[in-house]
Amino acid sequence: MSGGVDSSVAAHLLTEDGWDVLGITMKIPACTTTSRPCCGADAAVVCNELGIPHYYIDVTEAFEKLIIEPFRKSYSDGQTPNPCIDCNTLLKFSLVWDFVEETFGINCLATGHYGRVIKTDNGVWLGRANDKTKDQSYFIYGIAREKLARFVLPVGELTKEKVRSIAAELNLSVADKAESMELCFAGEGDYRAALSDADANQAGDITDMQGNKIGIHKGIANYTLGQRRGIGFAGGEPLYVGKIDAQANAIALGTRQEISSAVIRANKINVLISEEFVAGRLCSGKIRSYGAPRPCKIVKADDTNMTVEFDEPQFAPCPGQGLVLYSSDDCIVAGGKITATIT
Repeated sequence: MSGGVDSSVAAHLLTEDGWDVLGITMKIPACTTTSRPCCGADAAVVCNELGIPHYYIDVTEAFEKLIIEPFRKSYSDGQTPNPCIDCNTLLKFSLVWDFVEETFGINCLATGHYGRVIKTDNGVWLGRANDKTKDQSYFIYGIAREKLARFVLPVGELTKEKVRSIAAELNLSVADKAESMELCFAGEGDYRAALSDADANQAGDITDMQGNKIGIHKGIANYTLGQRRGIGFAGGEPLYVGKIDAQANAIALGTRQEISSAVIRANKINVLISEEFVAGRLCSGKIRSYGAPRPCKIVKADDTNMTVEFDEPQFAPCPGQGLVLYSSDDCIVAGGKITATIT
């Protein structure tokens, strides 16, 4: 439980359905700002309001090693990491779940994510939420396939408005709490607050996509692929960050067409529907959390890597972000971490 309205209402819905519920909040490294209280404080209050137990699990050391250190390294390497995916995959659905099962004898886990666990005679699938505008299935593709049958997503069938309405009816203290939009370990502030690598903050060259120098940047950690604002260079037409070369400490700017790619590669693959994850299979894919999945074809598929070709070039695929594939009925086929693109 994060202390937000979604996980709070999820806990209530579970109790209404007859589950024996307890709330778990991960204790992570201290936020770098004091702009808001600890999430766990709100979660503890809500659990008291709902009449269920609440526990903290101290994952400070694991969070630093598995989430923050790779996050910093990715930016220093010129990538754009997605620590929320890593947190779900490596902590919530792995270390924390296993610890809770071992400690409490509880083998089911629920979260407040907007997604659906779909159980049929043919198996258990992880699908997009009913409310496509709030769908968060992109962030949770990393769950192990064998755990899906014991995974519960209580708000996946609801709209955000309905969730807030339920919280208001229950007079929950978090009913009107604003949504969390930034990194929890950066104090809900700018992600740069969590970066400490001095080398990634050294000024360097800005070039065009052909390598011609056109300006000076403030440090590669300040840029992500597809970024347009805050670059410090004004061209005659809209230009976006199209390449980040960590070794040369340089960024390259290009037009929208120049930085778009149809063929995208990914590694660290998690497969949820193995019979659909085969070369030549048509599906749809997402390279970032927002927006609808786009038509594509699986070109290569194995246990460690995949290559996907989209029907249309995708704008600024970012190495380090997730590439998530969906079946025709909106269930996750597989997901992985983007490594490269082919223009």
